[in-house]
Amino acid sequence: MRPKLHIKKGDTVTVIAGDSKGQHGKVLKVIIDKNKAIVEGVNLISKHSKPNAKNTKGGILKKESAIHSSNLMVHDSSGKPTRTGRKIDEKTGKLVRYSKKSEKKETIK
Repeated sequence: MRPKLHIKKGDTVTVIAGDSKGQHGKVLKVIIDKNKAIVEGVNLISKHSKPNAKNTKGGILKKESAIHSSNLMVHDSSGKPTRTGRKIDEKTGKLVRYSKKSEKKETIK
């Protein structure tokens, strides 16, 4: 059984712990098995590459690395970091995420 994460692809998140604390960006990919996510412009690493057909010079490239989901906090519609919860929507009967700060059942981005 897969764990449910509080983040998903396309969310805007802030890093709340670690070396990249305080930075924010958009979630590019979620790795469910490892409870990690790759965030745009956050947790950059230096990757060494040999010269090849695509990159004839080679060199050192900056690349985003995965960061644990517990170190990320989702932004609500107002743009402020918030905790999230799940409720069953009365109208549709589906499980939806909501902002615990503003109590709004909405698409959290």
